[in-house]
Amino acid sequence: MLETLDGEIDVELFWQPFELSRDMPPEGEPVIEHLCRKYGKDAASMEQSQREIMAAAEELGLNFHGALERRANNTFAAHRVLAWAGTQNQETALQLALFEAYFGEAKNPADPEVLREKATEVGLDGDTAEAIARSDQYADEVREAEQRFMDAGVSAVPAIILDGRYLISGAQPANVLVDALRQVAEENASR
Repeated sequence: MLETLDGEIDVELFWQPFELSRDMPPEGEPVIEHLCRKYGKDAASMEQSQREIMAAAEELGLNFHGALERRANNTFAAHRVLAWAGTQNQETALQLALFEAYFGEAKNPADPEVLREKATEVGLDGDTAEAIARSDQYADEVREAEQRFMDAGVSAVPAIILDGRYLISGAQPANVLVDALRQVAEENASR
C-alpha cells in the first residue's frame, strides 16, 4: 500500500505493542477454540471466518497458510524483542518475519527460539533476541507504550494513528488508508 504513495508522501511507520491475549498462559490455546470463547460463536462459524480472512490475505500476497493451525499466544516477549529491534532500525523487518511465523507457519511469535530464528533471518543478533525474550528487558517500555495507546483509544488491532491525531480502527481496504494519508498530508500542507 505504501508503494502507492512513493514519491508523493513521505511516510514514517512506527509499530506499537498491543497484546490481544494478555492473560494467556505460556502454552497458549488453539486459535479456533480461543475465538469461539472470545466471540461466543461455534467452531464452524469461526473456522469459516478464518478461511475468509485467509482468502483475503492470499489476494494481498500474504501467507496465512498456518492460520487455522496456530495457537492464541501471549505476545509480550515478542513485543519486548521488537522494542529492541527498533533500536537497531529493524523493527519492521522483524515484525513482518513474525507475522510470517505466526500466520504462515503457525509458530508462537513469543517463543524465545522463534524470536532467535526470525531475528537472525532479518540480520539481527539471534543470541540477543533470545536473551531479551528470556528476561524482563524492555518490559517497562512496552507496558508504558501499551498503556499510552490504550489511553488514546486503541482497543483492538489493527489500529492506525495518522499524524498522532487520527485513529483508524479495524482492517481497511488499502485505498481507504491511502486516501486518509493523502488527506492528512493535504491538511498539513495547508497549515
